[in-house]
Amino acid sequence: MAKIAVIGTGYVGLVSGACFADMGHQVTCVDKDTRKIALLKDGYSPIYEPGLEELVRRNSSAGRLSFTTELPIAVGNADIVFIAVGTPPRAGDGDADLSFVFRAAEEIGRSLARRTVVVIKSTVPVGTGDAVEKIIAATGTTRRFSVASNPEFLREGSAIGDFQKPDRIVIGAEDAWAKAALTLVYQPLADQGAPLVITGRRSAELIKYASNAFLATKITFINELADLCERVGTDVSELALGMGLDQRIGPSFLNAGPGYGGSCFPKDTLALLRTAQDYGVALRIVEETVASNDARKRRMTLKVVEALAGQIDGAKVAVLGLTFKPDTDDMRDSPSLPLIETLQRFGAKIHAHDPVGMKNAASLLQDVSFFEDPYECARGADVLVVATEWDSIRRLDLDRLRRIMRLPVLVDLRNAFAPGAAEAAGFRVTAIGRPASPPADTIADAALAA
Repeated sequence: MAKIAVIGTGYVGLVSGACFADMGHQVTCVDKDTRKIALLKDGYSPIYEPGLEELVRRNSSAGRLSFTTELPIAVGNADIVFIAVGTPPRAGDGDADLSFVFRAAEEIGRSLARRTVVVIKSTVPVGTGDAVEKIIAATGTTRRFSVASNPEFLREGSAIGDFQKPDRIVIGAEDAWAKAALTLVYQPLADQGAPLVITGRRSAELIKYASNAFLATKITFINELADLCERVGTDVSELALGMGLDQRIGPSFLNAGPGYGGSCFPKDTLALLRTAQDYGVALRIVEETVASNDARKRRMTLKVVEALAGQIDGAKVAVLGLTFKPDTDDMRDSPSLPLIETLQRFGAKIHAHDPVGMKNAASLLQDVSFFEDPYECARGADVLVVATEWDSIRRLDLDRLRRIMRLPVLVDLRNAFAPGAAEAAGFRVTAIGRPASPPADTIADAALAA
């Protein structure tokens, strides 16, 4: 088994490191954040991901997984070094900020002690591997090294399963030695049937961006069709089912909602557009996807306003679910953020609940009352808005919610409840891609109807 160093204990680095260790490799994860390393050494995960903390503890106890702030020691003892640092969008132009990648590359170059494969697992634009190769060479190292690309395809909330049972493993390298080394690392997964896609380094870098841009486009497509469904009186869920059974299309990413968010799709679509512009290529579909998604997030506020017949100033709005998707505490580009901020500008008072995301949400939102109990969040509310479809929210007692709210108004931006279920409990419902209940003319009318 290989000796592996993983630089960065963020979402990608920590999940990858723990899963590599679970495959039997000897893994050392490196991070400059002493707080993170201290938590991990004590068996606690600094990020929320189902099953991750247990995986870290099991492999740490088995002696296969360790954590350190000392990059030179970890790199010097490794056969393969994975760069898994962040590449956030750069302020001003949306291009990927590669400063963390380049800084890691320079430190790696100064720390090489043996023949090593340096693997970029961070999501990076085409040509980054070439730059990293030059940076390492410029450190004056006398050790032989090779730079490869191995993009990740992990979904937050199901990352461990995605790593252990991947749709494909993409390895981009320019020499046989690096390809063979990485093939050996992933051999246990290949033996279980995971396809290995061996490409050039630049192809691997582009595969990641192209995949995310396509999925973002698919989400945007079904969201726009949901708007049409509302106008013509049909149900987008039925539409998605009929489309998704076509094997050429597939059912994934056909759940209509308030727009995509998270750490990947927003930044990766922007970075892809920037790369295309640098090479004089127009990606019109991706451009329209980004514009449509941004506009959609803001437009969701109008659904809430219309559900209250325009009487939003002073209304108490209970928002259930804050993270960009269930089973994560990630608030990055979550649709709930522009929704809440715009409602506040209209004069609404916001109560909010999320099973795990409220700590992160509190650092991004002001003048919001947070509640651990979803029923207390909804108590006395004029409208209930479902912004994230957590299972715990799906299972809420609609009759109980109806009794404790001031008005029977529900705006379900995730279609979390089955058609007719909330209506049967007495709610006036606005959903995504479904005909809305007849709106009350005024808040007073809705109160009388209650």
